Amino acid sequence: RCVIKELESLGKALYGAKLIAQRFQVRKCSHHKDPVSGSSCLLSMIGDGNPHHFFIATQDQDLSNKVKKKPGVPLLFIIQNTMVLDKPSPKSLAFVQKLQTNQLVPEYQKQNIVELKEKEGLAKQEGEKRRKRKRAGGPNPLSCLKKKKKTQEGQEPSTEKKKRRKRKRSR
Repeated sequence: RCVIKELESLGKALYGAKLIAQRFQVRKCSHHKDPVSGSSCLLSMIGDGNPHHFFIATQDQDLSNKVKKKPGVPLLFIIQNTMVLDKPSPKSLAFVQKLQTNQLVPEYQKQNIVELKEKEGLAKQEGEKRRKRKRAGGPNPLSCLKKKKKTQEGQEPSTEKKKRRKRKRSR
């Protein structure tokens, strides 16, 4: 809402931008009584850790520099009619690295877990899971069928040679 109010206050020069902004879903902010600038409103909405998983799309360099300082906020901008997703900021990469190191189990604890499993007999043994090798198959079952017996001349008329008709061409 604050961005739309700011676009309205800037006048007819940014009327097209205001129309585009109104097409999108308008998020409620805490500044509905006294609107603040658009950039400060967007920064307040992403807050600490971006709980609503917002993307920020801007051409404003000051705003993009402030957004890069906050971890976990994707940044979009436009270059020659193409929307570009900016690479993660160093703050975001450091934040993700910190989360991953806190979630991993230390090596000495992994070794303790393996030793306890072996004592209880729960550990997987390497020799148990072996895949069966494919062996050569037998002969083709169709080649093993018995040969059909030859029929005598008098029994079946279908074996006699049939006369073929000759067709005459019409020119």
